[in-house]
Amino acid sequence: MTLTKNKYYFEALDNYPYSLPSCLEALNYALSYDPEDADSLCLMGRIYSEMLTDYEKAKLYFAEAMFHNVSNLNTPQYYIKCLLDNEDLDEAEKLIEYALKIKGIDKSRILIHKSLLFEIRLEYRKALKPLKEARKYSYNKEMIDILEERVKFIKSKMPKK
Repeated sequence: MTLTKNKYYFEALDNYPYSLPSCLEALNYALSYDPEDADSLCLMGRIYSEMLTDYEKAKLYFAEAMFHNVSNLNTPQYYIKCLLDNEDLDEAEKLIEYALKIKGIDKSRILIHKSLLFEIRLEYRKALKPLKEARKYSYNKEMIDILEERVKFIKSKMPKK
């Protein structure tokens, strides 16, 4: 059963976001084999959040994924982005703090979301701090480049004295 579920999950992931019909077909098969699979539920949440911008429905899938596997490394980053996009800032802040405690999670990506949270709140000085911290958890040049661009962008939005 696990092998079949994984086959369909990977097929869905392979088709996302380029072929949504194929992705959804494979994802529905994966969920029919295991309706509690956190990765499949997370991908369904991503479809509703990123493609359909139905944040409320996406939040249901993400919450269910977290319920079934609270230590899943994929779900928090996408769930946080969904919450930020839907302006559920207090919920996003709580999830960010929780996610930073998950062993093995990509802390630099979570800290970028924390910075975005402050940026949305127009707290630009506070938005720079998580980016500085994220640098400590960055282990490749691409992530360092992303962080440097974010810092420049936020600084450009800060009011001139």
